[in-house]
Amino acid sequence: MDAGIAKKRKLDVNENNDKGGGGSSDHTSYLHEKNVNHVTLMFGLKEEVGTLARCLKLFEKYNVNLAHIESRPSKRIIGSYEFLVTCEKSSEDVDLVKAIDELHKETSYVHVLSRSHDPNATPNTSPWFPNKMQDIDEFANNILSYGSELDSDHPGFTDTVYRARRKEFADIAFHYKHGKPIPHVKYTEDEIKTWGTIFRKLTELYPTHACREFNHVFPLLVENCGFREDNIPQLQEVSEFLQDCTGFRLRPVAGLLSSRDFLAGLAFRVFHSTQYIRHGSNPMYTPEPDVCHELLGHVPLFADPRFATFSQEIGLASLGAPDEYVEKLATCYWFTVEFGLCRQQGKIKAYGAGLLSSFGELQYCLSDKPEVKSFDPVKTAEQKYPITEFQPIYFLSESFDLAKEKMRAYASTIPRPFTVRYNPYTQSVEVLNKTEQLKDLALDIRGDLNTLIDAMNKVDK
Repeated sequence: MDAGIAKKRKLDVNENNDKGGGGSSDHTSYLHEKNVNHVTLMFGLKEEVGTLARCLKLFEKYNVNLAHIESRPSKRIIGSYEFLVTCEKSSEDVDLVKAIDELHKETSYVHVLSRSHDPNATPNTSPWFPNKMQDIDEFANNILSYGSELDSDHPGFTDTVYRARRKEFADIAFHYKHGKPIPHVKYTEDEIKTWGTIFRKLTELYPTHACREFNHVFPLLVENCGFREDNIPQLQEVSEFLQDCTGFRLRPVAGLLSSRDFLAGLAFRVFHSTQYIRHGSNPMYTPEPDVCHELLGHVPLFADPRFATFSQEIGLASLGAPDEYVEKLATCYWFTVEFGLCRQQGKIKAYGAGLLSSFGELQYCLSDKPEVKSFDPVKTAEQKYPITEFQPIYFLSESFDLAKEKMRAYASTIPRPFTVRYNPYTQSVEVLNKTEQLKDLALDIRGDLNTLIDAMNKVDK
């Protein structure tokens, strides 16, 4: 295996029991994990005197300790307020469940926000998902592997220096919080040498093998972010560049996230990026995503508006989706963002990061050896794939815009009792399940249409 990923970013909901998701209809409940010490309730009050006092008395009645309480304007009932209450959670949930049951009688709606749920055990439940970009802090460290914990077949398994270095990178990610600058890393000469080997080989292929959008952005990264053979770019500088281009940003991560958590980040145009580099003994092989894969494979296209929107569509579709649909969306992600092909000027080009960071597979995918199928989310979502060898099947998109529309159509078939919309002004996800919200959205769209019409009239003159 060469510069591709042998054990690539396998997005599989079964890899981790941590699930993400969030709000829906007024009586949707969300169960909490047993190893988490707090559970958060969000409820709206009926317009009756003494309602809040009666609600708070319920927690006292069932010996539920409150760690935090706050009020805010309700997004569901205009002119009303909702309360956010964080409860301390004991090993037994019986008292808390009883309190929640009675709380439903006293309030207009109740949401129990949690990191996991079991819809078979409790009907009408949906998984929690982040509503604000800073909510990503809640799950960013729920990774499948950490620091120096390497598999026995990893090239760096017996290298104590490499394992210690990996832990340094993991610690940076572990302590990172939203809104903070990503710490600058001083890479060693050996690490830069490994990067340089990969950079040199791949840049030989990009002009003939990569898609047009990739080749348009890559020189800009060379000019603005220090992409060159003798320098490993810093995540903070790259993140600032992406924010200027499309609003995407990087966030350091210590290892692999579950499918649900990783895709939830994309909904906010946040890409979880590793900062460590593969072991130098074999530069053309890595058993997991590393900084070469992230920066050379993913970053260039996140600076393209159409591709950025397409990536975000997959993330938005995952919010609150049932587990089986998260797995299907993860498979669509695999065959597009990671291993996608497109047709440009009658020729097939690569746009997937797993291809653009692999010297060998970038050549293989455009040969006559693999099978190439047209991208259709319904069929693509069911396709099985290997994670330790070149892909035998690739999916071809005619354009990012067409792929985006297909993903939107597919997302509309996902069974969830609400629709979500990303608000770039507040960097939050809005759950659209009330008439007033839809009216506001229609007004926003009308305003955008007026702007479009005005601009077209001026261009025509």
